[in-house]
Amino acid sequence: MISLSEYSEDELASLLKKGSEAGFSEIYRRYWDKLYIVARKRLDDATEAEEIVQDVFCNLWRKRTNFELHKGFNNYFSVAIKFEVINRLQKRARTQSFEKNWSIELTEIDQSTQDQLSFNELKQLLELTIKSLPEKCQLVFRLKHEEGYAQKQIAEQLDISEKTVEAHLSKARKTIKAKLGTLSILVLLINL
Repeated sequence: MISLSEYSEDELASLLKKGSEAGFSEIYRRYWDKLYIVARKRLDDATEAEEIVQDVFCNLWRKRTNFELHKGFNNYFSVAIKFEVINRLQKRARTQSFEKNWSIELTEIDQSTQDQLSFNELKQLLELTIKSLPEKCQLVFRLKHEEGYAQKQIAEQLDISEKTVEAHLSKARKTIKAKLGTLSILVLLINL
């Protein structure tokens, strides 16, 4: 009896088509190393190269009943490896592009969330600072910045002089600036 190692490619292809596991094993034994070297060289990744070679052999076994060998196994495997490598590289490029875009989006989301949190904290601190003002000073400040009253209107509403309104507003601004710094002006402009 002739050893499978002496079979020609056409004989091995015929055995494969009949579902011979021994024939498939001989094809695997003959070509696995060559395919791995080619895949490894193209991908520069040992694990991916092994996966690709395994995929090529799995596909060969799945398609065994319809398999036709036209130009030899070297040609068949060369084309199969080439397409698997191309698919892998495209997948890698898509993954890297997705990860890059996602990373940028997350950074933007993280920054906008951080900015919103900082702004909300600043608003809370501003509100606490306003509440710490004396009652009349607080009322003058709120009428000016929350209700949009002019100083003359505040003076008439509270039955005080415009100079007193101006003094209350000045005191409120100094207190807020002392507690919040220059950012308080920004919060006042945006929020109130």
